[in-house]
Amino acid sequence: MKYASEAPNERAAEAAARSGVPASAPEEQRGTRNRVARSILDHGPSTAAELAQRLELTQAAVRRHLDTLVADGVVEPREKRVYGARGRGRPAKVFALTDCGRDAFDQAYDKLAVDALHWIEQSAGGGEAGRAAVAAFARARLAAQAEGYRGTVEAATPGRRTEALADALSADGYAATARSAPVGEQLCQHHCPVAHAAERYPQLCEAETEVFSQLLGTHVQRLATIAHGDGVCTTFIPKTGEVEKTDTSTTRTTTASASTAGRNPE
Repeated sequence: MKYASEAPNERAAEAAARSGVPASAPEEQRGTRNRVARSILDHGPSTAAELAQRLELTQAAVRRHLDTLVADGVVEPREKRVYGARGRGRPAKVFALTDCGRDAFDQAYDKLAVDALHWIEQSAGGGEAGRAAVAAFARARLAAQAEGYRGTVEAATPGRRTEALADALSADGYAATARSAPVGEQLCQHHCPVAHAAERYPQLCEAETEVFSQLLGTHVQRLATIAHGDGVCTTFIPKTGEVEKTDTSTTRTTTASASTAGRNPE
């Protein structure tokens, strides 16, 4: 992300606007707001309390910066998604990056990606044939990307392979984390460099889901995607013991899970 403090002369105002920080704001305030936005990118939708703890600021200070970022269209308040039984009281409010906010984090090539995929689709004749051509491209691209992750994932112990995959994805700009979940784990990608392209071409999400399944050696289920408006791309990985061991069963489940990629869970 290009911050206002790093932009020379005439580019300063543009860089500041993209980061959601007015060029006239004091340098320290601009830097802090950039840190708030970056923390949301790295960790996903966050409450003011979570941001205050991570950034070692007071909640009052964080809320002031959030108010400015909301006013500038960089972040937006949302109701916190609760998995499982919801407790009493109102759900906590979290703050997530908007499309404008994500654009500030190096998505300059998004339009080029969409144009390239459109060309592939039309060159194949459009319709079903066009969609199949885009899917074939997505699988080939993700398969090549996965080869760079395979060594890292396979070198990890079985219980840490999701974490190893998250580390590999983070190195490629996906700001990924792994966390425990009931009867399994969740792989969370807090940034997607091709979010706008994936919004139009969900084949990218589907191919990624298939690659995760292959790398981890188990079926996976995509629960949410940034491309579909969620704050985080979330993939559920069940405990190995929960997966049937037969090749036929694994293949069937993986295909079913991949077909839900790019859609919100019902």
